[in-house]
Amino acid sequence: MSLPVTSKQEVAQLLAQLPDDATLEDIQYHVYVLEKIRRGRADIAAGRGHTHEQARERLARWLPR
Repeated sequence: MSLPVTSKQEVAQLLAQLPDDATLEDIQYHVYVLEKIRRGRADIAAGRGHTHEQARERLARWLPR
């Protein structure tokens, strides 16, 4: 069993994958996306997710047909 990856390790891995000419804005965006993914996974693990069908039903109220 592997140890959990720390936030610092996650960012270090991200930085290693980005091109050398990545801007600070690029880095900020990718860190933002990582955090959103982490929060989404935590929500799903806590039972706060929705099925595909539930999402369709919710979006149908907002989107014109």
